[in-house]
Amino acid sequence: MLVKDYMTVDVVHVDIPGNRDDVLKILKRTGISGVPVLKNKKLVGIITRKDLLRKPEETQLGLLMTSKPVTIGPDEDIRTAAKLLVSHHIRRLPVVEDGKLIGLLSVADLIHAIAQLKIKEEIKDVYTSNTFALWEETPLPLVGRVMEISGVDAIPILNADSVLLGIISERDLIRNSSIEDSVGVSDFSNGTDDDEWTWESIRDNHTISFGISRVQLPNRQVKLAMVKNVVAVPKNAEVSECALKMRRSRVDQLPVVNGDKRLVAMLYDRELIRVLCKEDTE
Repeated sequence: MLVKDYMTVDVVHVDIPGNRDDVLKILKRTGISGVPVLKNKKLVGIITRKDLLRKPEETQLGLLMTSKPVTIGPDEDIRTAAKLLVSHHIRRLPVVEDGKLIGLLSVADLIHAIAQLKIKEEIKDVYTSNTFALWEETPLPLVGRVMEISGVDAIPILNADSVLLGIISERDLIRNSSIEDSVGVSDFSNGTDDDEWTWESIRDNHTISFGISRVQLPNRQVKLAMVKNVVAVPKNAEVSECALKMRRSRVDQLPVVNGDKRLVAMLYDRELIRVLCKEDTE
């Protein structure tokens, strides 16, 4: 099972010099989580949803992107790709041949491969992750901050009765975000109001204004932005069965529930691809 058999060939990318707003439009339109950055047709970096949310005031692609990304060749085995994705904690590998970008292999592509392998191993205690949840009326800016602090890609949403109502992901945050322009003011004077030797006119002359452009999340409740039709799985679900559900539903995660349909864990695609790192996987 080779990389070239599962990679995406028509790769959406951006070029340097470029604009952050163009990247945001691409991510909103396509729903993908990141794009390669090219300069003079050479791969120089990767920009992801996390980069835009983590640095909301940055506009330069060179300062937003991760430079010198990990790459792979088209004739490598997908198990090698899985090991690279897991060990580097990344979600995509640019596929490069003779220094040229010819494709992109993502976690979603490996989920496709796992779905075809018909692996019967159960997900419980091996691939599931402990999780936490947020209340349905939590404001989106707070959701974004919690996501940044915790490092998770998606958070389950509960109502006041602890019933699972939906999932909010980075994709949903980007879809609901906008670019906000404002004006900031800085005072570069060395004097203070307590300094009797400071002239008022000098302080005034050292005040400047500057423009700020940032990725902004609206102050609305998370229940208005979350995905409501949640596909959940039990703890004894099989690996390939879960991969197939992820692929069909086009999601990166599945809530794991007990017999009472109560949330007990999360299954993330980035954890599920660890099955390919096992030497005995057929």
